[in-house]
Amino acid sequence: MPENIRIRLTDAKIARLRPRDREYTVWDRAVPGLGVRVRPSGGRSYILLLDRGGRPARVALGAVSTKKVDEVRRECHARKADPEPEAPALPARSVPSLEEFVSGEWRKAHYERYRTSTKRSIRSLIKSRILPAFGAKPLDRIAPAQVRRWFDAFSRTAPGNANCALKLLRQIMNFAIACGHIEKNPTRGIRSNRRTPLSRFLSREEIDRLHRVLDGQMGKGARQQADIIRLLLLTGCRRSEIVRLRWAEVQGNMLMLADSKTGPKRVPLNSQARRVLEKQPRTGSPFVFPSPYDPSRPRGHDIALWYRVRREAGIEDCRLHDLRHTHASHAVMNGVPVPVVSRLLGHSNVSMTLRYAHLGDREIEASAERVGQAIAAVIGLEND
Repeated sequence: MPENIRIRLTDAKIARLRPRDREYTVWDRAVPGLGVRVRPSGGRSYILLLDRGGRPARVALGAVSTKKVDEVRRECHARKADPEPEAPALPARSVPSLEEFVSGEWRKAHYERYRTSTKRSIRSLIKSRILPAFGAKPLDRIAPAQVRRWFDAFSRTAPGNANCALKLLRQIMNFAIACGHIEKNPTRGIRSNRRTPLSRFLSREEIDRLHRVLDGQMGKGARQQADIIRLLLLTGCRRSEIVRLRWAEVQGNMLMLADSKTGPKRVPLNSQARRVLEKQPRTGSPFVFPSPYDPSRPRGHDIALWYRVRREAGIEDCRLHDLRHTHASHAVMNGVPVPVVSRLLGHSNVSMTLRYAHLGDREIEASAERVGQAIAAVIGLEND
């Protein structure tokens, strides 16, 4: 039941009303029966209680954002002086739960438009993160405080994925506003986590240590993961592109990826990458790296071996995605033009590639030493 709070309503006081975990109503002292209903989502609307034949009837007078309180008071006086004839009661419009909305209106309008690869990541976020937290709640009962607690908890373990989940939830709730289910987005005001700048790539020495550790991996599962790691470094591909790679996409000296993040993509294979692919067993599975439990499916997305390998190689601050960064950085350092690197990585524009086109301090020092030696040889100082 709504709380029995009575004040003289003003526009300023109404603006200061804050949502709580449960819906409540604040009643006006000036006009009996006039109240402002405040939902957990932050939505506020005027209501009026009328006596119709000895039975109380609640009349909705519209959202607070559309009317001033004095205007609403005049409307209340008019309704009480000349009440409308009683009409058959209409069932209250029910607000769908988040799960119902996502699987119905939102899925039809938005989900089906995404690329296949994007659908996988969105489906995973909805199933594992969004629905467990909010799926059973009606859309207008999802409060900003609840969203903030959920986002903060998620951010402690996976800040990047938390950003993606927040962006997706915000888009879903914006569409709920457009459909008329809610008045305010509960994600409003929640800022995404700041991303760590892309500044990590492996030096030549670190690459050598990594390959020596990979060479020492034993067991079928470990060798498979080691080869995936090698291909990530040798091709600059994204993890999903290698983990889900099909034999039909391996065509001579080229990977013809049918569904990358930016659409169909051609990836040239150097001789080292071809050797890694050639040693993969042909088991009848359509996938180069099939699941050990179901060969008709690719192996899981998680490459657990990476955490042990990077520790043994002394590169614990390196993420798996930094192998793609390493591929791009070494291409630039070896004189490959940035537009060509952009094509190799499958970027939609060159500005994205420029994030990778930098040099580490050790590489700069090594280059300066090589330049110094070359100049010394020219001017006859090599023996000094």
